[in-house]
Amino acid sequence: MKSIANYISIARMFLAFTLVLVKPLSIEFFIIYFVCGISDIADGYIARKTDTISKLGGKLDSVADLIMVMILIIIIYPIINLTVEIVVWVVIIGIIRAISMIMVFIKYKTFAIIHTYSNKMTGLILFAFPLLLVFEQPDLLLMYILCIVASISAIEEFCIHLSSKELEINRKSILAK
Repeated sequence: MKSIANYISIARMFLAFTLVLVKPLSIEFFIIYFVCGISDIADGYIARKTDTISKLGGKLDSVADLIMVMILIIIIYPIINLTVEIVVWVVIIGIIRAISMIMVFIKYKTFAIIHTYSNKMTGLILFAFPLLLVFEQPDLLLMYILCIVASISAIEEFCIHLSSKELEINRKSILAK
């Protein structure tokens, strides 16, 4: 029971990989997708409720989230019509995120993604994105909103790592201590 939240995060990693085996935006895709989404909420909730929050659990959750996002980009990119501007913007966000992860590794000798409100907001919008594809191609306004929120979240996390003397994995924002 002590590590059930960790097992849920590990299961999400494997489930995310199964998304490449099914047709994008099919019933099977969305069943797996929703199970991944529910598991993302459940692992943290269970860890808090059972008082089994751990550094390993936080890392597993972050790695599972990262795997999920990377797989979704690979699956969904061919389906949507992105402008060059959006593609460049997404690449820049990815570079900021990568630099932030490298900084964490150099400063703290570990892997970590902070659980800020802006990171959670980005995750929520990213989770909703494939659902919107069922109804229509996303318009540029939605793409801009997603990129703006993701940019704020990436820059905020980078600034927190840059200015912090110790790793604060559960810091809620740059304004909160």
